[in-house]
Amino acid sequence: MTVTTTAETAALPEIADPSRVAPRDARQLSRLFFDQLGVLEEGTPEYQYARNTLIEMNVSLVRFAAARFRSRDQDEMEDIVQVGTIGLIKAIDRFELTREVEFTSFAVPYIVGEIKRFFRDTSWAVHVPRRLQEARIQLAKATEELSSRLGRTPTVKELAQLMCLSE
Repeated sequence: MTVTTTAETAALPEIADPSRVAPRDARQLSRLFFDQLGVLEEGTPEYQYARNTLIEMNVSLVRFAAARFRSRDQDEMEDIVQVGTIGLIKAIDRFELTREVEFTSFAVPYIVGEIKRFFRDTSWAVHVPRRLQEARIQLAKATEELSSRLGRTPTVKELAQLMCLSE
């Protein structure tokens, strides 16, 4: 990781490739960049640099959150990562260091929430209650688990037993 300070970014280090910063380093650097976002004027090149670097350094959080939805096809995973990145940007814009909360703890619910909102908005032609949508996801996970364990497609009875439901 190459970190240098430039005149145009004042006290901000210049990071050659923010996406390659290790998570441990990203945590420390994020604090520094959030400190600077608090004092920099919005719209200035320095502010944009700090904000964009925070986004690039924390894209791994989006990939982590998107992995929960790995049963989707590759094209849909790209959409999920893009939507999750919108959640990351919202988290960066709303985060306050004064609350003394880790950024990752603050950001992951924003990212996952944005992804779930994407599914709600695009997946159903009619409104289906959230509990039923989540039950469908649990059923898919149970089916995948039993299929790998049994080596075949599970029966309704086997799925019901695993999920503690009646047939």
